Amino acid sequence: MGTAEPHVASSAATQLTDGFQLVIDALKLNGIDILFALPGIPITDLTRRAQAEGLRVLSFRHEQNAGYAASIAGFLTQKPGICLTVSAPGFLNGMNALAHATTNCFPMILISGSSEREIVDLQQGDYEELDQLAIAKPLAKAAYRVLHAEDIGIGIARAIRAACSGRPGGVYLDLPAKLFAQAIDAEAGKRTLIKVVDPAPKQIPAPEAVKRALDLLRSAKKPLIILGKGAAYAQADAEIKNLIEKTGIPYLPMSMAKGLLPDTHEQCASAARSFVLPAADVVMLIGARLNWLLSHGKGKTWGGKSAKDWGGQRFIQIDISPQEADSNVRIDAPVVGDIGSCVSAMLASLGGWQKPPADWLNAISEKKKANVAKMAETLAKNPTPMNFHSALAVVRDLIKANPDAILVNEGANALDFTRSIVDMYKPRKRIDVGTWGIMGVGMGYCVAAAVVTKQPVIAVEGDSAFGFSGMEVETLCRYNLPVCIVVMNNNGVYKGTDQDPTGRDPAPTVFVKGARYDKIIEAFGGVGVNATTPAELRKAMEEALRSKKPTLINAVIDETAGTESGRITSLNPSAAKKK
Repeated sequence: MGTAEPHVASSAATQLTDGFQLVIDALKLNGIDILFALPGIPITDLTRRAQAEGLRVLSFRHEQNAGYAASIAGFLTQKPGICLTVSAPGFLNGMNALAHATTNCFPMILISGSSEREIVDLQQGDYEELDQLAIAKPLAKAAYRVLHAEDIGIGIARAIRAACSGRPGGVYLDLPAKLFAQAIDAEAGKRTLIKVVDPAPKQIPAPEAVKRALDLLRSAKKPLIILGKGAAYAQADAEIKNLIEKTGIPYLPMSMAKGLLPDTHEQCASAARSFVLPAADVVMLIGARLNWLLSHGKGKTWGGKSAKDWGGQRFIQIDISPQEADSNVRIDAPVVGDIGSCVSAMLASLGGWQKPPADWLNAISEKKKANVAKMAETLAKNPTPMNFHSALAVVRDLIKANPDAILVNEGANALDFTRSIVDMYKPRKRIDVGTWGIMGVGMGYCVAAAVVTKQPVIAVEGDSAFGFSGMEVETLCRYNLPVCIVVMNNNGVYKGTDQDPTGRDPAPTVFVKGARYDKIIEAFGGVGVNATTPAELRKAMEEALRSKKPTLINAVIDETAGTESGRITSLNPSAAKKK
């Protein structure tokens, strides 16, 4: 497709604009200044012209990674991250990330070019022909198609509002190729553009809901607060901190809520997780869902005798979606509204508040002390070769010394061990695999986090997880981003010791022995380091943070380290049977 000029004079008095320009102008009008993309027909010229108009266009090697970048940009900024893809296969690659954004409540818009409707509908075999809108609808929060240039402004406005309002999510916007070249009067086109006013309006909770929740919380002998990534997304950090500290209630942060208050805070119960969940009598969920990550609120995790048994806890749930209540267990006190408004309303109604009974707090404190001491003993060991604990002890120290750094984390054991070992000190500094627990988010997250936060990024990757998006190290080098990747290399998925009983091939879970992942980034001008000891890992990470150069450290881990399926063995029938 040839480049269409943004302004074509049809007469001395008339200026024309086109679809390309209207898309760009609509995005700029709404404060969108970064696009994550993989150019190709029919969006190549859109990326060129957007860059020329001052938008930052970050080009990736695979659409899925561009999409993951857009999704986490939405989480970090509360503005929809924009991903541009080509049609059909490019769109399908981007759909992985869009579905991920919807599941995790990240505001994101996937904009894809598409084949013309009249050809698609008759299935005449166009280039990359696919009914993209129909495929997107079940996996996105909303999906729209724009057929006429004068509707571009409305289409983008609706996509922004859908992505951000209520429970955020992924939105698909279908732009057929012919739309871009459509020309209309420039002044008329300008009038069609919409600046979205208040895309995520506050939702104030009902006073009776707030009172019901506080009455239940007051009655508790063993109260507990659970913070989810929704609480982190809300950016109501001061209000949440005040509520926790004024009530004196212990809290448990879910993975991406770590750092809302420092993990070292005296009320943090992370080190006593397996004690507080079954023992608590009233649990208040703030932006957290009782999904599989919390064992659905049932089973032995909560003190039940079987997977279907409730533990007897009573639940308060603060969520913007009323449909979330009662999804797994009875919610005794739902508080529906945006988290900032709900927490503020609770603070305003606290009145004279008595902190939880001392025996509950003391019991948690004792469990924490015992578990922290046990972990410290494990971290102090220095085995050869390194294991996850000795390597992550280094990462733990580096994050403590650099609390503004963003920690990206994915893998099985690399994820589980990092989550429990590495403390976080500030909000939205830990980003990981989220609700689906998927692999492949790492490098896209790294690009977006470095660009939108302007802070250094440390990525702790399992060697298997890194393989999903490893080619994006070229993207990191191309944009010279301050990202330090640590690949925990234990030669395979979970561990590198499995064997093919026939002796014919490597086992399905085993990779090339002694692989040097650090060499990959060197091919693109980045810094590669092979680290076999904690001292070598520490030196390399410190230098990466100092230099701000794209760096990949191949951290050689004992191939026997790790367990099959990490900490979700119960979901893997074969691993559970072995256990």
